[in-house]
Amino acid sequence: MASVQDLMKQKEEIEKELSIHSQTLEQNSSVGMDGPLVDKEGYPRSDIDVYEVRRARNRIICLRNDHKKIMSDIEEKLYVIHAEAREAGTVTSGTRSSKEKRLEPFARVTMVTEGSPSSIADLRVGDLLLEFGSVKGDNFTNLSNISSVVQHSVNQPLRVVVLRDGIMVSVSLRPQEWRGKGLLGCVISPIGTKD
Repeated sequence: MASVQDLMKQKEEIEKELSIHSQTLEQNSSVGMDGPLVDKEGYPRSDIDVYEVRRARNRIICLRNDHKKIMSDIEEKLYVIHAEAREAGTVTSGTRSSKEKRLEPFARVTMVTEGSPSSIADLRVGDLLLEFGSVKGDNFTNLSNISSVVQHSVNQPLRVVVLRDGIMVSVSLRPQEWRGKGLLGCVISPIGTKD
């Protein structure tokens, strides 16, 4: 839990710094991340501090990447903490239903194409799917469940939880057009008799 608190502090620091650099852009004629830095004649704009704007934009890009990574780390650690607590029986939610059992794998990743959205998200061949967005073992009937989630999540981050070498791993997968076929660039096969 201490590691999560450290990550939360880091997240807050990143957000503070992001706010400072965003204010810099706002104070420079609200130039934002995409506003032009040169005038119509191609000279640096005189109404803004071009150096400060470029510096702020660069820092914002770096901080956004750091923020995305730290949010992923926090999510993963919280998921592990809750999973461990649930298995130890220390987390209760009023009445315990039969659906609140351990997540069961329902499909396997059998191929991942290099450079695809799945590859970028770090899905790997052999990963067993425990959650794919809203799809879990208890509501999975066939691959059209996954296809439906993918179609409704184009260009949106999608939480995928897999079992890899006995360890639960959470990744953020963004279904999108890429140079290859499909929106994921991987092959998923159902486990067992379900299909």
